[in-house]
Amino acid sequence: MVLAAGRGMRMRPLTDVTPKPLLLVHNKPLMQWPMEALLEAGFHRFVVNTAWLGEQIDDHCATWSQERPGCEVVMSREGADFGYALETAGGIARALPLLSDVFWVLAGDIFAPDFTFSRAAMDRFETSGLLAHIWLVPNPPHNPNGDFGLGPDGIAISRAEQAWTFSTIGLYRRQLFEPPWCEVLPGNPQGTAEPLAPLLRRAMDAGQVSAQIHRGTWVDVGTPQRLEELNAQG
Repeated sequence: MVLAAGRGMRMRPLTDVTPKPLLLVHNKPLMQWPMEALLEAGFHRFVVNTAWLGEQIDDHCATWSQERPGCEVVMSREGADFGYALETAGGIARALPLLSDVFWVLAGDIFAPDFTFSRAAMDRFETSGLLAHIWLVPNPPHNPNGDFGLGPDGIAISRAEQAWTFSTIGLYRRQLFEPPWCEVLPGNPQGTAEPLAPLLRRAMDAGQVSAQIHRGTWVDVGTPQRLEELNAQG
């Protein structure tokens, strides 16, 4: 699942006319970088949620998938269904009927060109019995205190003195977004907007989330300045 429903307020005025996942990094839409990496790794079915300027993402995904035989992109149109974005957990819960028992989730506005989406990682997670496996990164200047800790056993810690930043990349089991873990109704028919962090912390406190560190390139393209700096790099 590729998260592409956000308004991108900090990216204004660029996002007044273009949804953030379609802003160009090295002449390629942001969301296309991870989608192409997933496709190259053998993952051919994508679920993309939309809200702000969602019709542009619809058009892009339709063209992109048509140019790649065997690739399927299914849309979860939160903006059309409810008139607003459902945040991360709410959006995943809404799209749950479209997803497999185990699935990737990543944000469409993160640039991590050397991240490896592997079948082996998915297989290891599937046999682990855990509810989630997430990737953490060294803390960038805009998030110096990090988000989650990591124990020596590879289990994520909801609150720790030494915390890492959540990359937004993760593997999930659908049970995490169903009762008793998730308070949003299955399929989210009411359109409840719900963040992911509290749900992850709840699962971490039960020892149900593993994690590892990604030390490659990772940029949260959250401001026009960061986008400009990224495109200025060779």
